Amino acid sequence: MKNLKETIRKAPRKQWIKLAVVMALYLLFLIWVRSWLGVIVIPFIFDAYITKLIPWTFWKRSENKMVRSVMSWVDAIVFALVAVYFVNIYFFQNYQIPSSSLEKSLLVGDFLFVSKMSYGPRVPNTPLSMPLTQHTLPIVNTKSYIEWPQWDYKRVKGFGHVKLNDIVVFNFPAGDTVATAPAYQAIDFYSLCYGIGRNLYPNPVNMDSLDRKQQKMVYDLYYNAGKKQILDNPNIYGKVVTRPVDRRENYVKRCVGMPGDTLQIKDGVIYIDGKAQKQPENVQFNYIVRTIGKPIPHSLFRQLGISNEDTQQHNENYTAYLLPLTQTARNALLARKDLIASIEMEPEYENGGLYPQNLYTKWDRNNYGPIWIPRKGASIQLTEDNLPIYERPIRIYEGNDLMVKDDGIYINGVKTDTYTFQMDYYWMMGDNRHNSADSRYWGFVPEDHVVGKPIVIWLSLDKDREWFDGKIRWNRIFKMVDGIK
Repeated sequence: MKNLKETIRKAPRKQWIKLAVVMALYLLFLIWVRSWLGVIVIPFIFDAYITKLIPWTFWKRSENKMVRSVMSWVDAIVFALVAVYFVNIYFFQNYQIPSSSLEKSLLVGDFLFVSKMSYGPRVPNTPLSMPLTQHTLPIVNTKSYIEWPQWDYKRVKGFGHVKLNDIVVFNFPAGDTVATAPAYQAIDFYSLCYGIGRNLYPNPVNMDSLDRKQQKMVYDLYYNAGKKQILDNPNIYGKVVTRPVDRRENYVKRCVGMPGDTLQIKDGVIYIDGKAQKQPENVQFNYIVRTIGKPIPHSLFRQLGISNEDTQQHNENYTAYLLPLTQTARNALLARKDLIASIEMEPEYENGGLYPQNLYTKWDRNNYGPIWIPRKGASIQLTEDNLPIYERPIRIYEGNDLMVKDDGIYINGVKTDTYTFQMDYYWMMGDNRHNSADSRYWGFVPEDHVVGKPIVIWLSLDKDREWFDGKIRWNRIFKMVDGIK
């Protein structure tokens, strides 16, 4: 004890100054995240700067040059991983646009800085994880996180809240359960179950002739049959795993509906509480484009920003294409009287994959709802018609036991016909309206799934071009995402 007191007394003033700065920053961090569990680290910080009882840098005194060299690299790597871990969780992370769902607002190949501070960073559900991985370690193909401990949802104070028309990064709500075979990981498990179940019973059922209870029995049959098929065939579908909220895939969409709004889509136009909303500038829909008998030249596709992947759908004679077009691109094609015969919006088709998949609605991509978006603290009367819409938020997102019995609805063992929501929810859609898997297909985005807000495009690469042929989209670099309306 005497030696310890002597060590503290003789500690250089420079070390005390360093300790004071580090401790002040660390305590401010603990106050910000409202987590006093972190005080257990304070004695270790004090020891690292003053008492030095733990030989943190023992390797520097080694006579073995190889040990000093290797350990210096290990020390630098560990420090970098810890720094990246905290930066990714609490401040910002990199995100790459993987699909065309937000085109032409955000493009495939855009790299974004996503701010966690904009809406307030979440304290991680799974704090023990490998930095720079979402859920799987590359090469070894194992989980990149340890499932224990798992912390409850908590969001620390940020600069603001999600606003209407914000572009938002969030964890995929339907990604709680995943069939891990590569061909099926991108399809949400529930859509996969219903789709397989329908295929197992190819004779279509006339749903109009059934009452609600009978319709539910048919949907339950589809889902359970599809789920059994998946679980019984891991060689085809892979192992079925569950993932905590912060380990689900990251998605990016535009927020088109806020908590408490009643949303409806009519002929592709979004209405909030009965009022038509302005379409994003670069919103696009699928059109059938017919030519006068010759193919559309590749140079014109490039000029209009239509990717090679989007030009692959056409008939054998190259006289009809199915193309996603903005209004600007559509007008440009219509102006080519020497080439284009007609342009018509892709007709709607019967779509059994819209949310909720266990409710018969006759909704389609262009005509959907009305649907009320849950708001924290708001109560709703539960009925046979709306229970399938709100069952997932009540049961999965808010963790209640919900059962439907012959005499009514039971939540946590108590018979009730009302429910008060514990979180805010959002409705997210892509600007590429006919090529976007969004809330129309898997429903609400709970507030605890919100990751952050894209701030700036720091790099943009065109996958259809070579490095010396315009692969880098220079006009998009350092473009602010807030300027994309």
